[in-house]
Amino acid sequence: MTVMKTSMRNFFAHKGRMALSAVAVLLSVAFVCGTLVFTDTMNTTFDKLFAATSSDVTVSAKGASDSGETTSDNGKPPVMPASVLGKVREAQGVKTAEGTVFSTSVTVVDADKDSLSPSGGGPTIVGNWNRNDARTMKITSGAAPKNAGQIMVDKDTVDKHHLKLGDEIGVISAVGTHTAKISGVAEFQVTNPGAAIFYLDTRTAQESLVGETGVYTNVNVTAASGVTDAQLKTNVAAELGGGYKVQTAKETADANQKDVEGFMNVMKYAMLGFAGIAFLVGIFLIINTFSMLVAQRTREIGLMRAIGSSRKQVNRSVLVEALLLGVTGSVLGVGAGVGLAVGLMKLMSSLGIHLSTSDLTIAWTTPVVGLLLGVVVTVLAAWLPARRAGKVSPMAALRDAGAPADAKAGRVRALLGTLLTAGGAYALYLVSQADKAKEGSLWLGLGVVLSLIGFVVIGPLLAGGVVRVLGAVVLRVFGPVGRMAERNALRNPRRTGATAAALMIGLALVACLSVVGSSMVASATDELDKTVGTDFIIQSDSGQLVTPAAVKAVKETPGLERVTEYRITEADYTTPDGKTLKDTDITAADPSYATDLQTKTVAGKLADAYRPDSMSVHEKFAKAHGIHLGSKIKVAFKDGATADLTVRAITSSDVVIDAGSKYISIATLAKYVPADKMPLDQLVFANAKDGQQDAAYKSLKSALHDYPQYTVRDQTDYKEAFKDQIGQLLNMIYGLLALAIIVAILGVVNTLALSVVERTREIGLMRAIGLSRRQLRRMIRMESVVIALFGALLGLGLGMGWGATAQKLLALEGLKVLEIPWPTIIGVFVGSAFVGLFAALIPAFRAGRMNVLKAIATE
Repeated sequence: MTVMKTSMRNFFAHKGRMALSAVAVLLSVAFVCGTLVFTDTMNTTFDKLFAATSSDVTVSAKGASDSGETTSDNGKPPVMPASVLGKVREAQGVKTAEGTVFSTSVTVVDADKDSLSPSGGGPTIVGNWNRNDARTMKITSGAAPKNAGQIMVDKDTVDKHHLKLGDEIGVISAVGTHTAKISGVAEFQVTNPGAAIFYLDTRTAQESLVGETGVYTNVNVTAASGVTDAQLKTNVAAELGGGYKVQTAKETADANQKDVEGFMNVMKYAMLGFAGIAFLVGIFLIINTFSMLVAQRTREIGLMRAIGSSRKQVNRSVLVEALLLGVTGSVLGVGAGVGLAVGLMKLMSSLGIHLSTSDLTIAWTTPVVGLLLGVVVTVLAAWLPARRAGKVSPMAALRDAGAPADAKAGRVRALLGTLLTAGGAYALYLVSQADKAKEGSLWLGLGVVLSLIGFVVIGPLLAGGVVRVLGAVVLRVFGPVGRMAERNALRNPRRTGATAAALMIGLALVACLSVVGSSMVASATDELDKTVGTDFIIQSDSGQLVTPAAVKAVKETPGLERVTEYRITEADYTTPDGKTLKDTDITAADPSYATDLQTKTVAGKLADAYRPDSMSVHEKFAKAHGIHLGSKIKVAFKDGATADLTVRAITSSDVVIDAGSKYISIATLAKYVPADKMPLDQLVFANAKDGQQDAAYKSLKSALHDYPQYTVRDQTDYKEAFKDQIGQLLNMIYGLLALAIIVAILGVVNTLALSVVERTREIGLMRAIGLSRRQLRRMIRMESVVIALFGALLGLGLGMGWGATAQKLLALEGLKVLEIPWPTIIGVFVGSAFVGLFAALIPAFRAGRMNVLKAIATE
């Protein structure tokens, strides 16, 4: 009870000093709990949606995926004849059955040919209005489509794009473009997670999505009273025989959920990973806080020991304070986490993914995980300072506050830090010697962990030299005030090192990812310059295949020297070693592709692979299956016949673009695959006549004006698009890392605030002998700046080392250019100085307001 009373008294006596540490715990716990609540809510939303939209039993074509439509190589959804509907209705236990047609491989545009697709990455779905949809959609204005000139749109899309009844919109599919006027608006009765849905009448949907009537993509079946879904599935499957996919509502919902589960797990664990980084940074803040509090209470602890308190009681007293801090911060963090989840839901809604707060899901495990993490991390972080407090002797009561440094501990730290750093450096060296990326990645992970821990341990030893150099460059220009700021930073190297380490972690990750991202962009750009010999690339950013009509428009564009078509399909391979490889990609292109993409070969000429009944394979595939020039491979084409193809070229596996591709000519593909089963083009390449690049570029854009689903890019555009994709990913990661950096800033604030309290008497004496308030505030700000720059220097140096090493692994995958983004690195370093200035504002202001006489009289 005495220990508890003492701990409570100390905790509330220093509540202001504990506040920033509590905020660090709060932020970290909030991020964890917010992530869990947000992802659980997303899962609940999709579960409700899939459960509501799934019929009792669904029948689909054999080529469809478990979760619904899979677009065929010809750009159309897999279909089954309308006669299936009649057979299903004859099955025992069927109450109703209805044929449906839908496709997600579509682009929908308004009258100005602007896309009406969701901006948040959700699907665009066009289908026929049916009874199953009527269960989850309510017509709020107008009416359902009754003929080819009418189309109904979901309310979210109408509101977002300011559409109204009577507006004309176009549905673009592999079949062509169908235009219709909005006849009605339907509103979701369950949460819409971001899809844009358009409804046509059944006949029009068949004609505009598939190109023929009398076919369906699905048959939705409702069970009669007393018939279970499983029984109904068995009965329907027995009636149809083989060749169709039959699923219960639960199987369909589970398959749909599985499709989004991968994305959700990536998001969940990525965000939890960044929360872990914030926790790691928070550990340094908590260690620093309790270390300084213990140092400032050395005399008090010595007196407690002198009057009979044992080491264990002193130790427990500090740990109880940490427990109180952990509980307080964690409880507030759990509440803040729910608020953060709601904020994320609002953000997603602004991006087009609508989530309702009525679906907010808080599992009982979420607050438990948050509380356990916050409390355990806080108590563990306080264990070292608590152990140090327990070692304070009764004689310490006779000395001034602040125990002398332990020389033996310093030597052990130096040895341990050196060993860890050296071990990390050696592991990173082994990465550069690895022959395989998988093997090297293990060494990279070990090297990152060891070098990070090594720098944290050895940080206080580095502080002396690095801070002196920084002081000479940055602080000496401020005269005596700058020199005092430097000495204050050097006074307690352990504290300076721990404070800088918190900032170092976040900035090391920023630097590493910047180097990796810049190297990927530079490598891809270099590869494009070296291998791509075409002027223009035409493709759909939404994944739609290029229709023959669009290809014709490209070929008729004036100013073009050649046009190359590029297709991908699947085939079963039987290799010379007797192995059969199922559903393996094969790339068919025009012979001019050998010029458009100058892929290196290790044997033969790539142009020969486009001869009749010929092909190429890549080097790794050839070695794995004993293939050499002249080898025969039996290729059974999807939806086609089987061919014996001769290997005429073996390409290098050390490439980035089209890595692992096996090439044949389109003429060879057409020989074995019927015309109505031929795959559409994935991409189309075009090359302008000499000196006509600019004119051809404009002509191509004009020629494809009626095909807004496709984008024309020259090589500069293509490089910029890739750079933007990497940039968006990095910006998202930087945003998540900002949490760790915020916690690190709190650490700097807390360190300075506690050091001001620790130096109260010293500050009073300096003010008494003539130091002005302005000079005092400047001294504290300069101290903060040099600590921040010290952390930035360590973090950026460490991060660039990690990034350069990671690039060695990318080189094994063909990304061979190392590029250091110096503007980013320099910007972060300079920005760290402003972080230091910002962190010092409150401590400097409080120091400047001290009463000189009271400060001098402080014990």
